Amino acid sequence: MLARLEPPGRTRFFSKAEQETAVVLVAQLVDVDEDLATSLVAEIDSRMADDETDGWHYDDMPVDEEAWRRSLAGLDAEAASRGADSFAALPPDEAHAVLAGIADSDADRWHGLPRGHTWDLWMRYSCTAYYAHPRAWDEMGWGGPAYPRGYKNIGIDAREPYEVADADPGFDPSMRPA
Repeated sequence: MLARLEPPGRTRFFSKAEQETAVVLVAQLVDVDEDLATSLVAEIDSRMADDETDGWHYDDMPVDEEAWRRSLAGLDAEAASRGADSFAALPPDEAHAVLAGIADSDADRWHGLPRGHTWDLWMRYSCTAYYAHPRAWDEMGWGGPAYPRGYKNIGIDAREPYEVADADPGFDPSMRPA
């Protein structure tokens, strides 16, 4: 777990250009800063390099490793049609517009790949990497694994000896503003 907080090492699967494109893609998809997106792409890169895929793929899609390479090349081609050197070189609002165009399209295929299944590939890997990262745990209100000591007091409002009560005991999370 702590290794996820360290700066990512060298990529083993993605080329430098693919990594740069993937960082912008993932940052847009899960709405995170570039530093966190770089860590998430490192996790995806590691999975691809170690052949730790989801263990399945759609019949009309290539295996995940090839699908990632082809889809990142497709994003770079989209950027080239807008006059940019790569998807990573697009301003954030233009990168967002490219992705919105893909998501909102009625076309079945995008750069030779099934559009919906390509989107699904990106989201599956991006979200898996994001919610496996300790920074996302804060968003969920989860303090992370309680190892090595484990949890002692299991249950609603059953705090561990090292936990403190909420500052506003009247706060009801179900009553969030719309």
